Amino acid sequence: MGKTGVTGIKRILNAGGYSWKGICSAYKHEAAFRQELWMAAALIPAGIYLGDTMLDKAILVCSVLFVLVVELLNSAIESVVDRISDEHHELAGRAKDMGSAAVLFALVITAIAWAAVLIEHPPSVFQ
Repeated sequence: MGKTGVTGIKRILNAGGYSWKGICSAYKHEAAFRQELWMAAALIPAGIYLGDTMLDKAILVCSVLFVLVVELLNSAIESVVDRISDEHHELAGRAKDMGSAAVLFALVITAIAWAAVLIEHPPSVFQ
């Protein structure tokens, strides 16, 4: 067998470093990611506070994190498309539009999740 590369804890630490680098890059270069990250900074503590049960809290927090995941994937798609060419191409435009649509759906899912949880179990703050 050939060389397998870094394994074990070193591989996990490297992966964590690459992930942090990706988050920092998205924050630096993507306005939408910055906006959604600041939204998450407000909504995650609110979700923990407003969630009645652990399941409610998880749904509220995870729905917000889902938006960040989709935005990172959308930004990655846009970066690759832009790297390939700066000329307009129908397929490049389609890829970017689909990534944007994915973010829109993630935001709608988050809104539905928050509405469902807060309507089903209204916190005492709202009563």
